[in-house]
Amino acid sequence: MTKFGLLVAMACVAAIALAGTLAVAQDKRKQVASTTTETHAKKAHRLVLQVNSADPATMNLALNNASNVEQYYKDLGEKVEIEIVTFGPGLHMLREDTSPVRDRIKALAEKSKAISFKACGNTQANMAKAENQEIELVPQATVVKSGVVRVIELQEQGWSYVRP
Repeated sequence: MTKFGLLVAMACVAAIALAGTLAVAQDKRKQVASTTTETHAKKAHRLVLQVNSADPATMNLALNNASNVEQYYKDLGEKVEIEIVTFGPGLHMLREDTSPVRDRIKALAEKSKAISFKACGNTQANMAKAENQEIELVPQATVVKSGVVRVIELQEQGWSYVRP
């Protein structure tokens, strides 16, 4: 065999080896992508929406965000958990006497188990003291000690955070 023939043969062997290595690498990438997609599909998506404004537009935006996110993942057949956490002036969203979105909250809660509403206990206590009256919340609300702390803890647990 000539030197040229030997070089061609070596080049062919190298090309075949490289092709085999690339095929193995592609198979591994596909396996990782498949595993990642399966893991992602099985894992529940978790979103915390913060409302700290008494602005009805902000409250409606938070409800729109929650509804849209829930519907998006429902359409994909994936699980989602959404908490709307209110504190400061945002507590008006969940107050029985001042909520401009009380009817939407009721309708949303009846339709969805994925969306929950949290009210800051510190804000509720401060409003009660300032107004010299008990602050009643909508029945769909659950009181947490501190709304800010609730947001922090959810983020520390890996929840995605959005402030409408």
